Amino acid sequence: MAHRAFFLLVWGFSSAFFASAAQAAERLAVAPAQYREVAQTYSADGVVEAARQSTVSAQIAGRVKEILFDVGDTVRKGQVILRIDEREAAQTLAGSQAQVMQAQAAMQNARSNYERSRQLFAQKFISQAALDKAQADYQMALAQAAASEAGAGQASLAHGYTEVIAPYGGVVAARLVEVGEMVTVGKPLMTGFDPGQMRVIVDVPQYKLAEIGAHPQAMIELPSLNRRVQAASVTVQPAADARTHSSQVRVYLPANEGGVYPGMFARVHFTVGKANKLLIPASAVVRRSEVSAVYVVDDNGAVKLRQVRLGEAAGQDEIEVLAGLNAGEKVALDPVKAGMEKR
Repeated sequence: MAHRAFFLLVWGFSSAFFASAAQAAERLAVAPAQYREVAQTYSADGVVEAARQSTVSAQIAGRVKEILFDVGDTVRKGQVILRIDEREAAQTLAGSQAQVMQAQAAMQNARSNYERSRQLFAQKFISQAALDKAQADYQMALAQAAASEAGAGQASLAHGYTEVIAPYGGVVAARLVEVGEMVTVGKPLMTGFDPGQMRVIVDVPQYKLAEIGAHPQAMIELPSLNRRVQAASVTVQPAADARTHSSQVRVYLPANEGGVYPGMFARVHFTVGKANKLLIPASAVVRRSEVSAVYVVDDNGAVKLRQVRLGEAAGQDEIEVLAGLNAGEKVALDPVKAGMEKR
């Protein structure tokens, strides 16, 4: 009787254990490790830059009167971003306009004199030489009037340069002058970029260019934003660096990709072919310092922590397993919950 009681006790404990394990397995969401054909990639590190970036410089000399935008401000196309003292330019414009009026008056006088000379010549009162001189004076007055008008136009254009206009909409990246500072022609004033058009610049070895050109697709990884973005386009520059034997590749981000700015680190994963890889959901991975692991759930519902060696990410939510798992083994999708069940 004692042996029978002990057997019933052990059997009851085992049944309760396996029932508890089975219930735990039911509560845990799992996914099998399985082989699938995915894109084979080549990765290269790069830096984000703006496809449209420029530095606005002074087109006239003068003192900075007003600065309307600072670093980080958003500017619309056509807005005034800076003003230079216009008093000197205004005086020059006024002088040019006065010269135009003077030249026009001299032209009117020369034309009247030429008309009178033609009438007098027709009546034989003056010589041909006198008529020729009147005609030459009139033509000279016409030329002087045209030159004065051109000078006034140039002065008006220079006066317009006292207001520095944004050539396109964007964000101010750097301000290079202060109010009251004297600037000369060509002095850099502000640097800006268009955040709607960004790209990643990477250097790729020449032996990889053929594969990249055959599959012009890429995934852009932005580690600081914990984001992966499908590239809008890939352009290989038709030139090579003689020292490194590499070529520059421009990988364009989709338009208006938020949170991206010039100088950010990025990693580009170029598609270079297809390969069968053992994949698991990326959410199943537990990372502790340099160690990566998953919670493996067996057919009896037992949960075990197992270290794995991981490869490249595949898409947005899967990752390759190089070692530590076999195809068909199930991993817990919620590592935190799996860890509680294990304890």
